[in-house]
Amino acid sequence: MSEPRGDTPLAAADRRQLAAASPVKASRWPRTDRRQARIASVLCHRQPDLTIILEDVHDPHNVSAVLRSCDAVGVQRVHTVYTHEERPSAFARTTSAGVAKWTEVTHHDSIEACVAMLHGAGFQVLAAALAPNAVDLYEADLTRPVALLFGNEMRGATPEALAAADGALVIPMMGMVQSLNISVACAVTLYEAMRQRRAAGAYAEPKLDAAALAALEIDWLKR
Repeated sequence: MSEPRGDTPLAAADRRQLAAASPVKASRWPRTDRRQARIASVLCHRQPDLTIILEDVHDPHNVSAVLRSCDAVGVQRVHTVYTHEERPSAFARTTSAGVAKWTEVTHHDSIEACVAMLHGAGFQVLAAALAPNAVDLYEADLTRPVALLFGNEMRGATPEALAAADGALVIPMMGMVQSLNISVACAVTLYEAMRQRRAAGAYAEPKLDAAALAALEIDWLKR
């Protein structure tokens, strides 16, 4: 199935007019038609019904790698909970080699509050965990609204997170080790979600409405 290339519901002239109405900071990236078209194309593929929850993931390199994977598959928003670890600086838009610029981050005071908010928005929450009820990643349906939860590098998801989640996922392993690094596990899971969604045509049309696309285009041109 073909995917949209380079344009959004806004015509190029309309994008220029909207962007001109908003001041832009000095940047080494000029506001060219090519850059505007690139931003428009990326936003067309954003998946607002696919998100990630990071619970106490403390290594900034892991955080940066997760944000990069999220951007690559079209995740628009990441949710975080830090109750046992300090929140790393990698979420700042001036770090992560610019990756944090393109992914919105929402912080929550507790895992229960995070999951409750996502449930209210219609998301199913699945934790990456070696739990007795865990489903093989490649047998899970990741085309419906889903939040994928990843826990701390050493401890994994907390008991509170597992209790609040709707289920668990496990990546099949054929070696002696039983788990992958969190950033690798996140990338593997997200790319399986992208594979399923591409097959279902989820990237063929924008999922964000025209108003949201227009607002994000203007915002991104200022970054």
